[in-house]
Amino acid sequence: MATRLTLWRELFTAQPKTLLENADFTVSAFRYPGGVEGLKVTNARGHLVILPWLGQMIWDAQFDGHDLTMRNMFSQPKPAKEIVETYGCFAFHSGLLANGCPSPDDTHALHGEMACAAMDEAWLELDGDQLRICGRYEYVMGFGHHYCAEPAVTLHKASALFDIHMAVTNLASVAMPLQYMCHMNYAYVPDATFSQNLPDEALALRMSIPAHVKPTEQWLAFNARIQHGEASLKTLSEPQYYDPEIVFFADKLDRYTATPEFQMTAPDGTTFVTRFASAEFNHVTRWILYNGDQQVAAFALPATCRPEGFLAAQASGTLQTIAPKETRCFTVTTGIAG
Repeated sequence: MATRLTLWRELFTAQPKTLLENADFTVSAFRYPGGVEGLKVTNARGHLVILPWLGQMIWDAQFDGHDLTMRNMFSQPKPAKEIVETYGCFAFHSGLLANGCPSPDDTHALHGEMACAAMDEAWLELDGDQLRICGRYEYVMGFGHHYCAEPAVTLHKASALFDIHMAVTNLASVAMPLQYMCHMNYAYVPDATFSQNLPDEALALRMSIPAHVKPTEQWLAFNARIQHGEASLKTLSEPQYYDPEIVFFADKLDRYTATPEFQMTAPDGTTFVTRFASAEFNHVTRWILYNGDQQVAAFALPATCRPEGFLAAQASGTLQTIAPKETRCFTVTTGIAG
């Protein structure tokens, strides 16, 4: 039976406090100068820093001497209601009522309400060789939707792979929409190569141009070369062309495999991996960006639909719904293979 330790905001102070320590794991609580609470969870291979009260983001991820997190402009997480106000994390939960880049006609925030949700509860569960960081958030709106989200992160003994979970229950008496993406912002690794257990043609270049993307002539020309098969992005070898962002989509993943697996392999052989079930996530996005302020190689972002906003998902028929009292569960395994 798992041992449970309830977390309270009062435990998080400027001076770090060790909450749990054994031969396999160490957990310490602290508060950033800006006021956001952080939980550092360490095993023999590395550590995660999780923000248990701010959408349960994973702010930092480091294993085997590698910093997994995108280069960004934030020295610390900021108190925020929208993800762009604190865009420096390794991973966040995008959704759940709507996600992605809103169109001019959409009314939701970029990546939805869950990314920066003020969590209601947080706790730890120690179960043998696994340590789980758990949370609960109740969304309720008068004359609107009502759901319970329960995110969690599982760290394993002496492993550089970890699991990101989400369970969402519709507490209302009517169906609710669902758009969810597990948004992992991996660091850009020069000359890294991409591979996956899908055919290369499954990944298609994004043809739409969101409002936040300001095309340049060079960028447009590079996109045209990709479209015509004259260039590819299997290797991160031409960073001068990755600003603004280059995005690929793959849809209906269950056509190819029940367990999609994506890899990014560094020149030194280090392999970063993301795997999940296509029954839970039937779409994936690849997001590459390289400029002086932000560098990211999000090689696999599993999702229930493309991240192009609520109305686009509705129009394409990929907007999912959850029946009253129904629970939907999602799990992603990611980190360094081996």
